[in-house]
Amino acid sequence: MPLDEIANVAVDVAAESSVFVVADLVTTGDDMRMIRRIVTITLSVTMILAAGYLVAVLMTDGAILLRPSEQALERHADYNDLVNVPGGESSAPDITVCIVDSGISMDHSDFNELSLAGWKDFVNNRAEPYDDHGHGTSMAGLLVANGWMKGVANDVNLLVAKALGSTGSGDDGIVAEAIDWCVNNGAHIISLSLGGAPDVLPFDIGSGRNSGDASNDAIDAGVYVVAAAGNDGGPDDDGDVAHPSSEQQVISVGGVTLSGTSWSGSSEGDNNGRLLPLPILMPRGDPNQKPEIVAPAQGVPVLTKEGGWGLADGTSAATVYVTGALAILLQQNPELRANETGSSDTVNTVKTWIMESAVPEEGQSGHDDRYGYGMLDIEGLLAQPGSS
Repeated sequence: MPLDEIANVAVDVAAESSVFVVADLVTTGDDMRMIRRIVTITLSVTMILAAGYLVAVLMTDGAILLRPSEQALERHADYNDLVNVPGGESSAPDITVCIVDSGISMDHSDFNELSLAGWKDFVNNRAEPYDDHGHGTSMAGLLVANGWMKGVANDVNLLVAKALGSTGSGDDGIVAEAIDWCVNNGAHIISLSLGGAPDVLPFDIGSGRNSGDASNDAIDAGVYVVAAAGNDGGPDDDGDVAHPSSEQQVISVGGVTLSGTSWSGSSEGDNNGRLLPLPILMPRGDPNQKPEIVAPAQGVPVLTKEGGWGLADGTSAATVYVTGALAILLQQNPELRANETGSSDTVNTVKTWIMESAVPEEGQSGHDDRYGYGMLDIEGLLAQPGSS
């Protein structure tokens, strides 16, 4: 009999013994001593069996292994099903993705097979990868984890640029430098979960060249830039998606719940144009209305920098699902990748495919300022006319 079944039987025995003790109150002193011995022995056996089962779960070849909860694993699988991650086809070994965030903790067991294609610390100039906040590790895991949890495209070539500090905040000029570094190091896709994490300030916008400028330069070179729509949805919404996802050709990603409904914290886009409040917004047209797409954002299973697993809310996570989808698409369609003569034309083509393949909310007609063109459907994106 398996250990877990034995443990369950022992617990049942202990419960029955307890009921017996309560029901048979009129006993002799010897009977009571005997009953106490039975209950004590039964509970001791239960504890030993439970401890043995725990060791059996956590020990493999003498090494202690942590694992996520069954609920987290089920939720991870359910979200993959929600956006149609192709189980046997989610491979992108020729695609280079650059994550600009707070870094990465390479010690996590789900990164055992990971070897970074490049690392640059724009905050403390440290040579070895690290993450003193944790957000970057969580985002990287959604893309490249290959252990208990599986990333959307876990065999991409991963570049990591640390542009956010230990508090999760940073300077917009540094983010711009990090984006430039991604382009110069051969990134096909740049993933910016900036502005998409609860209690994390994205950056302070200063003067000079900013992340929007750098994102547009990257897109002009044929590099795809995916960014979080932001988490100020509801009464505190500031009226538009976060910077730099507000830039026309950047792909802005909003969030959904496990049931596919709009996540309450997801930022709303302003697509009609406005003079006030600043900055002035011009009307946005298809396929560039914000956000363009929505993906998992509530209670998303993620890796933690301490080596464990947790659940996270935010359009940060949604951003990485879209990043992974693009990686798979570019793997199957080499002509869509940036090259020496790259341009924004391929980005426009793919944005149209995203618009046409997105799954709209029930009753939705056209673009919605919160739900975008619809929910990410990776298999639908891969099946677009013109995609191989």
